[in-house]
Amino acid sequence: MVKKMTASTSLAIGDVAIHDEFWSPYIQLIKEVVIPYQWEVLNDQVEGAEPSHAIANLRIAAGLEEGEFYGYFFQDTDLAKWLEAVAYSLQTTPDPGLEKLADDAIDLVALAQQPDGYLNTYVTINGDEKRWKNLEECHELYTAGHFIEAAVAYHQATGKKKLLDIVCRFADYIDSVFGPEPDKIQGYDGHQEIELALVKLYRETGNDKYLQLSKYFLDERGKDPFFFEEEWINRNEISDWKHVKIENPQTRREYTQSHIPVRQQKEAVGHAVRLVYMLTGMAEVAKECGDEELLGACQSLWENIVTKQMYITGGIGSCSLGEAFTFNYDLPNDTAYSETCASIGLIVFAQRMLQIENKSCYSDVIEKALYNVIIASMARDGKHFFYVNPLEVWPEACEKNPVKEHVKAVRQKWFGCACCPPNLARLITSLGQYIYTSTDNGIFVHQFINSDSDFQIGGKHVKIKQSCNYPWHGDIKLEVSTEEAVKMELAIRIPGWCKHAVLSVDEKAVPLQEIMKDGYAILSEEFKNGSVIELKLDMPIELMQANPEVVADLGKAAIQRGPVVYCFEEKDNGANLFGISLNEKINSNAFYDSNLLTGAMVIEVDGYHQKAGSEWTNELYKPYQDRKQAVRLKAIPYCMWGNRNPGEMLVWIRVDK
Repeated sequence: MVKKMTASTSLAIGDVAIHDEFWSPYIQLIKEVVIPYQWEVLNDQVEGAEPSHAIANLRIAAGLEEGEFYGYFFQDTDLAKWLEAVAYSLQTTPDPGLEKLADDAIDLVALAQQPDGYLNTYVTINGDEKRWKNLEECHELYTAGHFIEAAVAYHQATGKKKLLDIVCRFADYIDSVFGPEPDKIQGYDGHQEIELALVKLYRETGNDKYLQLSKYFLDERGKDPFFFEEEWINRNEISDWKHVKIENPQTRREYTQSHIPVRQQKEAVGHAVRLVYMLTGMAEVAKECGDEELLGACQSLWENIVTKQMYITGGIGSCSLGEAFTFNYDLPNDTAYSETCASIGLIVFAQRMLQIENKSCYSDVIEKALYNVIIASMARDGKHFFYVNPLEVWPEACEKNPVKEHVKAVRQKWFGCACCPPNLARLITSLGQYIYTSTDNGIFVHQFINSDSDFQIGGKHVKIKQSCNYPWHGDIKLEVSTEEAVKMELAIRIPGWCKHAVLSVDEKAVPLQEIMKDGYAILSEEFKNGSVIELKLDMPIELMQANPEVVADLGKAAIQRGPVVYCFEEKDNGANLFGISLNEKINSNAFYDSNLLTGAMVIEVDGYHQKAGSEWTNELYKPYQDRKQAVRLKAIPYCMWGNRNPGEMLVWIRVDK
């Protein structure tokens, strides 16, 4: 038996009670507004929103009504992710009405499942002859993966096995169809997801077959002869997306990360969401199987993403064509794609890596994405969303320039391809599992969020109460409750952005330089009931610059305070926002503005504004004259942009002396 990699494990969501000034309103918004709103969307009850038809597709597939399939091949996944978000919500807040709604949806899923276990409304409605004929485009295994994730979460939340039994039947059927045997399909899906889902199913059921199937899909990817090319030839080169002949899939190998075997991949290429979902599956299999080679590939790709292809906000995937990575340091601001799902996938991948090796580089990126791009993707009403998360917006260009049509100045009610809103819901409702991990003899504190959490350490029950006003202030307090003193390690992350921190235990100062390892301050001692650990993190306002190879940001700076990246909006600084620049000495101050949405720390800095004046009449060009005016500029957290009047927005600003 191969030894597992067991660095640490996340707490069950039900073992963490969040009561945080920053996060609790978002969690409440998901439970009270987003989940009900998305249920209405799934039932096509929201006027003006893109149709979903997800529930109608199920009813048609189940034979309960007549009609045609509507939507993308993977339309079922919108419901699956909704069910998963419901499950996480039920783990912390029981709701019989919501549970009944989910049970009814699961009953529909059961009716739509075919006798052999197959489940996919697109194929069922359009004819079984389409089964497994176009894995590159139709995402049947991707869809299966999301149902599996939903089933595991719902079983953990309610103890009910109906959906779990459905997906086990489906997974058993998939295992009978795919594999190295001559009578099976030697292939994999165009959109990775089932790989990580099968490991979850393995852990929930203890059935090793699911772990081995996940490993098979990963190992098969990138082999020659190229599987998608064989599919393409067998279907006479016809695309199910375009219904015409298309070019050889060999040209798209990098797009689906099928260009070389996954263990040999060192640089992030192709569709960003697919890559981070694949990496999550790789990390899961590496941990369960003790696969050092697979872990090495994860480490290499992580390093490439976060040091060469990630936005300062935690966004990834810079190109709208293919929602993809392009090349190292290609990070344009005005055409940035930075899909919400990609950052969610990056967070999930980082968490899996954190459970293998407790290094703060992973929790730092989780924090960066959570407090910036993730929160920015949803409006404060819970009913409007960004799919794309740019770092620069000129509304008129977004409307009239086709190159920028993917960038929106206002959030949308829904999307035809609606992966992001339910993905966001399931992430925020599961936030509790990202705060801590634990080992047999210790606790790791990864995120600073007001919460009460329960642990079992060395056979003893330990509670941790965390208090803070993060991310606006850097004072964090941890209070230990235990019936008897417990000898353990308590490892607390010192964020990479923090240049100075002070730590104390029961009012006794602890020299950080003596206890730091991989970005964590590791306290190894006997903690008694009532022990208090206090951490103070300095949060100066800083001008951040990008690597000079990021040509889009040359001569520019972004403002960051703690984990929060700031932006400038037209609402606060006037029109022609692109005419502003920062004084490199900035002369900044931060203050809490209770009138900014639910309240936030805002920043004022010295700068300049180059405005068009009366000296410009009908000229388009004329000799240069520096007419900038000194002004006081106001920056707000990037996560809050676009919630007031639509207008221009900038993260990276030119710097002047």
